[in-house]
Amino acid sequence: MTPEQRDVWLEHRKTIVISQMAPTLLLITTVALLQFGLADTALAVRVAAAGILLASGILGALVQFQSATEAQALAASSPDALRDWMWVVKYVTPTVFVVIYGALMVALFG
Repeated sequence: MTPEQRDVWLEHRKTIVISQMAPTLLLITTVALLQFGLADTALAVRVAAAGILLASGILGALVQFQSATEAQALAASSPDALRDWMWVVKYVTPTVFVVIYGALMVALFG
């Protein structure tokens, strides 16, 4: 991998990390707000909270998937083992978000 390719690879890694921040912070905030009565608020507030989480999660997953796909393609001819772990970013991380999101929806609406 050339130095230029390595820089692009590192930029993709940075993008993946940053794209996880907003959904993670929103999930944490929602759990905290549940402790202060979010589940007891008006239906419209709970639907809005669910929508914000869903939009953030979808956008974050799209950015992560795209960056991971581009990073894999960039490193396809490289012996760099990190490219082999991009499947975690593409599939496992969004799955974890969906499971947490589902649990929060049960807490909000159940």
